[in-house]
Amino acid sequence: MTTLTIDGFRYQRLPGAGGVELNVAVGGSGPAVVLLHGFPQTHYMWREVAQLLADRHTVVVPDLRGYGESGKPAEDGADTYSKRTMGQDVVAVAGALGHERFGLVGHDRGALVGVRAALDHPEAVQYLGILDVLPTLDTWGVLHGVDAKVAWHLYLMAQPAGLPERMIRAVADDFFASFLDAWDADGSTLTAQVRQHYVDSSVAAVDSIVADYRASAGIDLEMDREDRAAGRTLGMPVGVISQDWGSQLGFDASALWRAWAPDVTYEPIDAGHYMAEQRPDEIVRFIRGLAARVVG
Repeated sequence: MTTLTIDGFRYQRLPGAGGVELNVAVGGSGPAVVLLHGFPQTHYMWREVAQLLADRHTVVVPDLRGYGESGKPAEDGADTYSKRTMGQDVVAVAGALGHERFGLVGHDRGALVGVRAALDHPEAVQYLGILDVLPTLDTWGVLHGVDAKVAWHLYLMAQPAGLPERMIRAVADDFFASFLDAWDADGSTLTAQVRQHYVDSSVAAVDSIVADYRASAGIDLEMDREDRAAGRTLGMPVGVISQDWGSQLGFDASALWRAWAPDVTYEPIDAGHYMAEQRPDEIVRFIRGLAARVVG
C-alpha cells in the first residue's frame, strides 16, 4: 500500500472513543486547529493547507476512524461509525494533545463529523469550517428523482451490511478510483502517487467506509432530526465554502446552512470537490478568516 506523510509533521497514535487508535499528524505551534478529511481520502489531503497553517497554529490532522492508518473496528452496532462517535474521537485526540478548545475544519465526510462534534461539544469547538458538503438531514432532503443519480453511492452503502461490502470488494480499485476520476476529471489536482495512495487506503478499508456511510442513512439522520425538532443549532462561528451544487440540484445551500448555524458565512468557490488540494491558498485564507471571528 502506498503510504504518504506530511513533511515536517510528527506522527502519533492516539486513543479516540472506546480506545480506538487514530493515526494523527501534528505540526506547528499556536492555537489548535483540527483538520478532518473526506472520501475516499486520508489525512494527506490536507498536506499543503496544514503546512501553510502551521506558522500560526498547532495543526492536528487525523485519519478518521475506519480510514487510512487509523483503527477500523468492526461494525458491532449502529453507533460504531456514527458521527457522534467519530466526533468523540476528535475531542479525545485533541484533549490527549492538551487542547481542550480548538478550531475544527472538515471536508466532505470530515465536515459531517465536524458538525456533529460541534453540536455535541460546543464547549470544545471554537469555530467550524465546512468544505463542500451539506448536513446529513439536508443531503437526503435535496436528493430527488433522476437528479439523485449523482449520489448513487450513498444509496448503495446505505443498504444492510453484507451485500454492499461484497459488491464493492469485488471491484474495489475501480469503485474508489471512479470518484477520484470524476472529481479530478483532468487529472490536474492529484498526482499518480497521491491517487494510488487514496485508492490503496480505501481498498483496505471497505467495510469501515461502508459502515460510515450506512450510519449517515440511519443513526446520523436520526440525530439530525432530533436536533432539528429541538431547535438545536451551532452557536460558534461557522464558515462554509463550497461548489455551487444548489444550482444543479435546485436548492439554496446557504439557506440550508443558516438553519443550522445562525452565525454562518457562506462562500462559493470556483474549484472542484478536492478544493483543499486544488486551491490550498484559498482554503487557508478561508480558515484564517474563520479563526479571526473567534472572540476571547
